[in-house]
Amino acid sequence: MRKLKQVNHLVGLLRPAMEDVQARHPNPLVVDAGSGNAYLGFIVYELFLKDAQAGELLSIEGRPELTERAKGRAERLHFDRMRFQTAHIDAAQYPERIHVLMALHACDTATDDALVAAIKHGADHVAVVPCCQAEVAAQLKEKKARGPGSMSLLFQHPMHRREFGSHLTNVIRALTLESFGYQVTVTELTGWEHSLKNELILGRRVHRDNRRARLQLQALLAETGVQPRLTRLLGIMPAGAAEGSVPEGPAPEGSGSLTEPGSEGEAAPGAVPGADEREA
Repeated sequence: MRKLKQVNHLVGLLRPAMEDVQARHPNPLVVDAGSGNAYLGFIVYELFLKDAQAGELLSIEGRPELTERAKGRAERLHFDRMRFQTAHIDAAQYPERIHVLMALHACDTATDDALVAAIKHGADHVAVVPCCQAEVAAQLKEKKARGPGSMSLLFQHPMHRREFGSHLTNVIRALTLESFGYQVTVTELTGWEHSLKNELILGRRVHRDNRRARLQLQALLAETGVQPRLTRLLGIMPAGAAEGSVPEGPAPEGSGSLTEPGSEGEAAPGAVPGADEREA
């Protein structure tokens, strides 16, 4: 019941994004990354795509039994433009262009993989509800053993390290989206009484990139001493990192240089018309 309440609330928050891409794109593509039983995807399809002339929803899930169950349900409902792929988020075969990407409770770095897919494939809108962030907390534990300074007092105790690591993870995710030109809103999905995994990150792409946000992100990585999977995959290094450092993966194609003059004011392809660049 709690999960269903979260799904329904997220669908309501996705309405502006769905209406936007349906108005601007002849065949909008929605990706549900780490879809599980695909409840979110089915409701989005029912409300926005079933009676539309075009539009597809791609559901990506790593557990084959869940994929097969959802595929059978879609066939019975005659949801003919709902497609399914059995793959982990980081290994899925994505179409060249994504218009809306959503990920509800993709665990730990799986949320990072979903965000990388959104950025690499130019998603107009992103909606993620992260879950079980553990990677950064482990990096903070290593940093605690290495260096002095007041910053380490914020994560000296295991409980604080877990909570601070979770918060820092999502701050980095929001800043990363901003650095790639997204206007970001961070809020709660439903009341905390329903779930502690309740933080919602919404992004709407309005520019190609944002140099100010990139510099803030690099400074934060340097100050905290962490380098989560998201920034490694996108080739974002901490401020002052030695030249020649090898990131985990290449920067996404077509992302543009974030150090080019005037990059913050250049609209992204398909960006929402009239967006205020100061909000990016």
